[in-house]
Amino acid sequence: MTLFKRTHSCGQLCEKEIGQEVVLMGWVATRRDHGGLIFVDLRDREGMTQIVFNPTIDPKVHELGKHLRSEYVLAIRGKVERRPAGMENSKLVTGAIEIKVIEFELLNSSKTPPFEIDERCEAGEEVRLKYRYLDLRRPPLQKNIILRHKILQATRQYLSDHGFLEIETPYLTKSTPEGARDYLVPARLSPGRFYALPQSPQLFKQLLMVSGFDRYFQIVRCFRDEDLRADRQPEFTQIDIEMSFITPEELFPIMEGLISQLWEIGLGQKIKTPFPQISHREATEKYGLDKPDLRFGLPLQEVTRVFKGSGFKVFADVVSKGGMIKVLKLSGVELSRKDLDDLTAVVGIYGAKGLAWIKILPNEWQSPIVKFFSDAEKTSLKAELNLQAGDIVLFVADQPKVVQESLGHLRQHLGAKLKLYDPKEYLFTWVTDFPMFEYSEQEKRLVAVHHPFTSPKTEDIPLLQKSPETCRAEAYDLILNGNEIGGGSIRIHSSEVQSQVFELLKIGAEEAKEKFGFLLDALEFGAPPHGGIAFGLDRILMLLASADSIRDVIAFPKTQKGTDPMCDAPSTVSAKQLDELGIQVKKK
Repeated sequence: MTLFKRTHSCGQLCEKEIGQEVVLMGWVATRRDHGGLIFVDLRDREGMTQIVFNPTIDPKVHELGKHLRSEYVLAIRGKVERRPAGMENSKLVTGAIEIKVIEFELLNSSKTPPFEIDERCEAGEEVRLKYRYLDLRRPPLQKNIILRHKILQATRQYLSDHGFLEIETPYLTKSTPEGARDYLVPARLSPGRFYALPQSPQLFKQLLMVSGFDRYFQIVRCFRDEDLRADRQPEFTQIDIEMSFITPEELFPIMEGLISQLWEIGLGQKIKTPFPQISHREATEKYGLDKPDLRFGLPLQEVTRVFKGSGFKVFADVVSKGGMIKVLKLSGVELSRKDLDDLTAVVGIYGAKGLAWIKILPNEWQSPIVKFFSDAEKTSLKAELNLQAGDIVLFVADQPKVVQESLGHLRQHLGAKLKLYDPKEYLFTWVTDFPMFEYSEQEKRLVAVHHPFTSPKTEDIPLLQKSPETCRAEAYDLILNGNEIGGGSIRIHSSEVQSQVFELLKIGAEEAKEKFGFLLDALEFGAPPHGGIAFGLDRILMLLASADSIRDVIAFPKTQKGTDPMCDAPSTVSAKQLDELGIQVKKK
């Protein structure tokens, strides 16, 4: 190691240090040889400082400076001076000064990097992930990882100040059904048996409430083997929270305080509380989705009754089969035929068989379908939607779930495409009163919308026997601009109610004991009423950093195929390792 002792970071010096002698250490970001003077931007995680090799100070040092290259590691000693007039860089904290190099030491050289280490990198993501340690030198990613640290520290401090204890739960645990495939770990000492990596600490945090700890939190790794996308990773991080003797009305203000603090630290923004609330039913009926973006209007409107017995066979058939017809009405918007065709592709992703449309012109309705409408239907539709010249009506006719989801996603697509909201606005909303169950056509039975330990609303408990499909859960999600950033519920603490729920889910006593026995046993020993929530830390950071993917806020993420190009994982293992575990690989 060099005999130099670093005095400042590369993002620290300003005019008040002019005249001082300093020592900086960092990486060569750029080198510019102007014939006489050599300028180098020296970079570390705190920023960048311009250093100058001047032959009049020391010809030998200047000569050595000619051989510096990108990503060489230097230690330099020099004097802080003001930059010449007109040469300042207002974009940098250090932009008013430069360092005249007196001496330097080359701490390490570098091969030519596979891509430029700068703000804008045009290399493909596969290459950047293969050389992730270089990608992480780039200022945008360093900024994201530093932001992650600040958010983690703020979370711990806030929850500790509010009486929560940070308690760790096991990574090697029992496989339980939680909606995705488990990652399994063979147990060498128990041949033929497997641990599962936890999809969440759900059962353990409930046990901690039974144990009397009252308020728990954990910033925890979770693992799910599922199809990946921009906001998913096989291993991800949750801010996991559980409380005893709590109601949603008491939980919400505490969580809103946490989120407000994170936004103030991350973006310097004051967030208005309390957050508005909307029921699941209103969200899906009005906006199509249970995670609506409420920064703009454009509600869905139902027109099923207008087309009952219609001469337009497509609509009439849907109505006769118990389906629905809903529309989005656009006002003051110009859309070409190509634009409308592109929108048809959007709804097709979510199962819609097509997207009908009408343009309301001053003297006529323009549409391939309007010729099938009766005058009465046109009059009724005009009154129902308050149609005016310049409006465009977009129709989807299908079964309710398809209609809601396809138009809901189309609404959010149009919100972005038509710039109907301020991208810098952050609007948080609680979605409450989720249905307790939904019917699975695939399994031909009721399944839990959240998980089988979610409590029904107290007033709906009698419905478990009478009409379980109408029963509401004491569940809630926190939505931000169309993104679910957290979700939770009040849990079942009564063995009797838990048995009823298992019965409705077709989970027999033996199966329940095999899968959840340790929790069910615990509920019989004075379990308190309890509930909680889990926030997706990576997703929160992605939104705070205005990143395109959660991979940009994780130090060492996986690709969308779940692989790590840097260390070549997953990989094969030796026959000896497999023999020790009693495992034989079946080749496809």
